[in-house]
Amino acid sequence: MDRLKCPTVALSSGQHIPILGLGMSHHGGYSHKALLYALRNCGIRHIDTAKRYGNEALVGKAIAESGVKREDLWVTTKLWPGDYGYQSAIQACLESCERLGLEYLDLYLMHWPDAHVPGRSAREVRAETWRALEDLYHRGICRSIGVSNFLIHHLEQLKEDCSVVPHLNQVEYHPFQRPQELVDYCRKNSIVFGGYCPLAKGQALNHPIIMQLAKKYKKTPAQICIRWSVQNGVVTIPKSTKEDRIRENCEVFDFHLEQKDLQYISSLHSNRKLIHLSYPLWKG
Repeated sequence: MDRLKCPTVALSSGQHIPILGLGMSHHGGYSHKALLYALRNCGIRHIDTAKRYGNEALVGKAIAESGVKREDLWVTTKLWPGDYGYQSAIQACLESCERLGLEYLDLYLMHWPDAHVPGRSAREVRAETWRALEDLYHRGICRSIGVSNFLIHHLEQLKEDCSVVPHLNQVEYHPFQRPQELVDYCRKNSIVFGGYCPLAKGQALNHPIIMQLAKKYKKTPAQICIRWSVQNGVVTIPKSTKEDRIRENCEVFDFHLEQKDLQYISSLHSNRKLIHLSYPLWKG
């Protein structure tokens, strides 16, 4: 964010991803007006979407209308498990680029570790799919590649089966779900950790500790949660279709949480996962 001087995080690909972005979603619809507002008025330069969300073409339209230079933008999208496999993954990526109106993606993620192909193990399908992403990376179509919702054993298998270690792993991360062992593993292996659902689907906003800290720092509960995530070095992508909320979520670089308060929020961890997805819910 130009106006807010949003910090970036270095990926092992050599690229630098803004630590705060705006997440798209298939939940709650899509607001073209809000995305344009984020790009034009809030300085948002990091957009996170996915084929699954069904809005890549709309996101591409907003990018084109925003007037923001392509080289100033970071665009992430994701490969749905229904497109896993070498040729399917290549084709799906090219189609995502076409819908977005982009010649390249800044980051392309495998959306989920599960893979159901008759007669083949999930590990085999993940490896074949990842090799497609490696080729897209080497061809420059994807400037960085990564995964989403992968656990340590999934990442270990990719390391054994393939040649490029994922540049980023995007996982649910909020005060009630802080998978520190996974965070530590990623950092040890030069994998940037990205976090989605930073407000715990709004459940963190009325927690007494978050509300108490919001009062202390004269900030909103949402800003406290996002600042906690950012200050922990996590690439954070809150979602909203409301202009005032988007602006609020961006205004987190003018204050600093004290170490004791960071730890106070971290103590809320209760392994409360809010995102659950399993076959056949993602089939097709």
